[in-house]
Amino acid sequence: MKACAEDKLLHALLRFVPIPKNQPLGPGDDCAAIKCGKPGTLILLKTDCIAEDIHFLRSHDPAKVGWKALCRPLSDIAAMGGSPAEALITFFSPPDIDPSYWKKFYRGIGRAARQFGVTIAGGEMSRQKSGIAVSVMLTGHIDAKHLLTRSGGEPGDLLFVTGQLGGSIAGHHLNFIPRLKEGQWLAKNTYPSAMMDISDGLGSDLPRLARASGCGFEVHRESIPRRKGADIRGALSDGEDYELLVAVPPKKASLLQKKWKATFPKTRLTQIGALTPPQPAPPDWPGGWDHFEGPPKTNRRRERKESQS
Repeated sequence: MKACAEDKLLHALLRFVPIPKNQPLGPGDDCAAIKCGKPGTLILLKTDCIAEDIHFLRSHDPAKVGWKALCRPLSDIAAMGGSPAEALITFFSPPDIDPSYWKKFYRGIGRAARQFGVTIAGGEMSRQKSGIAVSVMLTGHIDAKHLLTRSGGEPGDLLFVTGQLGGSIAGHHLNFIPRLKEGQWLAKNTYPSAMMDISDGLGSDLPRLARASGCGFEVHRESIPRRKGADIRGALSDGEDYELLVAVPPKKASLLQKKWKATFPKTRLTQIGALTPPQPAPPDWPGGWDHFEGPPKTNRRRERKESQS
């Protein structure tokens, strides 16, 4: 299964750095996992960044941008089934930004930190010539026996997604709720064989999960739950959904669906397909967002139009 440019670059860069063989989980998943002093507990490590005109616009509410900056790595913690702990916030500010912008930004950071139990432990700030950029380093923790990764899927496992996909540009990407409770519940009840968050679009992220699990995939596109105004291609390619993609062994699927409805009655869980033995992605599979190629070509006209609105 073909890897995207972003994944190829990561693979090439990792050849230059030492990666301990005894590390529980290294680069390539939603988070890294390392051992800590408490037996049976793993520390989760995640870093994430947002950049002006890529992830947000100057015209967006700074408080919402702050919310997004912290909630993006929280979504990765959710995908591992973990609980968040401490964060370090680093921002780069151009000279034309008034300090009041950052006060509003930190109100958003603070609101997310209080809501999801994150301690802001420190950070850094720097001036730069142009454009706002923010980097967040986040830690978390999880019982080692409950750790979920992208690589545990098997052919025949059923594929589910939470919530709805597509159309995040209308506002969802600035006010989404990371699926922490759902991820923790899934992990503790050992339903998934593999899980990841959908941030670059199902079109990119499903092939990543399948490739990590040594599988192919099949998807019933009409069954993909779509946000209002999104078509099927948008649900695959728009990105910034921050939902969970879950692979579940068939024998657990029925009980999962029953228990899910009772536990999370307001959140949809939709079966969209299954993992298969290794095979290429469908020839018309659109892909999703790639930082070094941009959106799929069919989405670039839409992106230019929306960035001007």
